[in-house]
Amino acid sequence: MAWALPTGVHWLLSSIGLMQPPPVAGGPLTRESARALVRWYLQGKGATSTEGLDAEGRGGAMLSEAQLYFEHLEAKQALECSALIYRFREEPKPGVVDGFRAEATEGTDAGGGEVAYEADSRCLYLRHTYTQVPTGAEFSRDMDRLMKASLVWGRDVLDRVAHRVFGT
Repeated sequence: MAWALPTGVHWLLSSIGLMQPPPVAGGPLTRESARALVRWYLQGKGATSTEGLDAEGRGGAMLSEAQLYFEHLEAKQALECSALIYRFREEPKPGVVDGFRAEATEGTDAGGGEVAYEADSRCLYLRHTYTQVPTGAEFSRDMDRLMKASLVWGRDVLDRVAHRVFGT
């Protein structure tokens, strides 16, 4: 995406009707409120033609160097927001995923998320899950923080974990 609105402008345009506002905060995270929240956020980052989430409740975007994925979990009425740390070519060696979890436990800034590994895609994420609609400002701050942390984890933490697990 070529441009993103400066902090605060996103909210301002929403408040004066030049952009769809985010959904009202505090309510349950239905598929429609999750779709509206993700659409609002991504439009503020320059995606002018996004629906936010597809019919299955999934969506994603590459924002600068970071990759964000969203999934609405109907049964839990929750929105999972995941920032990619690393995509493994094959199943990770024993101790690697646990090494990342240890980094989080030891206090490495995870951007407000937790370490999550998806075996079917062989992807490691920092994940933040919402069960109620956050304010637009809170969601924007959280996603920006999660993305920044995922880039640090993919660069610096990855090296530390490799050194810890493999002694390299």
